[in-house]
Amino acid sequence: MLSTCLTGVTLISLTASKTAASAGYNVWTNDYTLPLPVLQRAIEQQFPATLQYAQIFEIYLSHPRLAMNVAENRIVTVLNLKVISNLLLATPITGTLTLSSRLKYDPPTRAIRLDAPRVDRVDVGSVGAQYSQQLNAIGAVVAEQVLNNYPIYTFKPDELRLGQKTFEPGTITMQADSIVVQVKET
Repeated sequence: MLSTCLTGVTLISLTASKTAASAGYNVWTNDYTLPLPVLQRAIEQQFPATLQYAQIFEIYLSHPRLAMNVAENRIVTVLNLKVISNLLLATPITGTLTLSSRLKYDPPTRAIRLDAPRVDRVDVGSVGAQYSQQLNAIGAVVAEQVLNNYPIYTFKPDELRLGQKTFEPGTITMQADSIVVQVKET
């Protein structure tokens, strides 16, 4: 496992090994812990993705990497970005797009979803400096179309039940390597 610091956010690169990490309920603290590998597997299902922007640019997104921004209680998604335009660019622009999102619980679907994603950083080197306004707009489209309201974990009915008691998720808190979902009895 490789750990790198990215503007105050700990980015954990997950290897291809099959980790036994899974969601777990703690009866003593009434919370569910969802480890980063579980969330990483969920977000990987959304990529690669290709989007059109203003009928001029084709945006290819791949290799999502999750991190936790504990200070802001946001989950960070770093994506490889490739922007292609036959009209404006002699060669594609490549780099990374960093987005962050809050998390919310959606009761009807029993899912933890990404909420209010924002563009934190578009890094394409000096090649794209003249296109910074357009790249930020592209990032906003990616945030809205690809990540907004995306379910990163869906509770199974038996995960919210213990004996005769049923539980409802509440506060969601970031930790360095997981999210913790407080649950309360309904």
